[in-house]
Amino acid sequence: MKLSVKGVTKAFQTKKGKFCALDDINLEIGVGEFISLVGPSGCGKSTLLNLIAGFDQPDQGQILADGKRVDKPGTERVIIFQEPALFPWLTAIKNVEFGLKMAGVPRKERQKIAFDYLKMVHLSKFYNTYVHELSGGMKQRVALARALAIDPEILLMDEPFAALDAQTREILHKELQEIWTKTHKTIVFVTHNVREAVVLGDRVVVLSACPGRIKREFKVDLPRPRDINSLDVLRISNTIMEELKAEIEKVAKEEMDADWEAQKSSVFRYPNRDLGAGI
Repeated sequence: MKLSVKGVTKAFQTKKGKFCALDDINLEIGVGEFISLVGPSGCGKSTLLNLIAGFDQPDQGQILADGKRVDKPGTERVIIFQEPALFPWLTAIKNVEFGLKMAGVPRKERQKIAFDYLKMVHLSKFYNTYVHELSGGMKQRVALARALAIDPEILLMDEPFAALDAQTREILHKELQEIWTKTHKTIVFVTHNVREAVVLGDRVVVLSACPGRIKREFKVDLPRPRDINSLDVLRISNTIMEELKAEIEKVAKEEMDADWEAQKSSVFRYPNRDLGAGI
């Protein structure tokens, strides 16, 4: 296995007391597998991603990458956030070069690598463009190229398309599928959009409401490239939404007012509805 999550539990101390984000998570991810994580707000999806990245440590259990315990960040595990976190004073190609420069790669070599990855995300024409001149989708593609340029073994993606409009998302869905087909990176992708999870993932892992536990896994046996508007994607998405209903209701009852009971029947109508922001 490329990645093994074994009995992972994680809690945080808050003003209201101890908050358990994850409880006894067990997950095996194979080499080159694309895993989508979905669940209601606050179920610990992003917390799990941060643990895999090595930004934090579990209270119980362990995470293994290639059989070695993850106890700190490393270039073999790269994370892409919802905000691309690019350097605005650098051009697109200089942003992509940055990690290579820090690794001591010679200038001409890193320029070639950076340009090749900008071509992969269809931004070669904008290689000399500054960040503030790029659209949101283009910025996220630069961030993806930067992550791929250092050749990580595991790519962690935390709602990278959540802030983008629907049309841009669909374009990036197709591009990410193309990139995954070419590179066969192991990818763990967090999203609140169920149809996005189905379009991209080999498996969709559903987490329960707080504390986050793995409730169920769905294997997606659809040929690639996948279209988010296809009937097959919609069928699987509807099945996953049925599994999520009870978990979303638990969160909604805690966070919403009395009108929730009267209106909840309309909330679950569309499986492409985003389920809110999580931790």
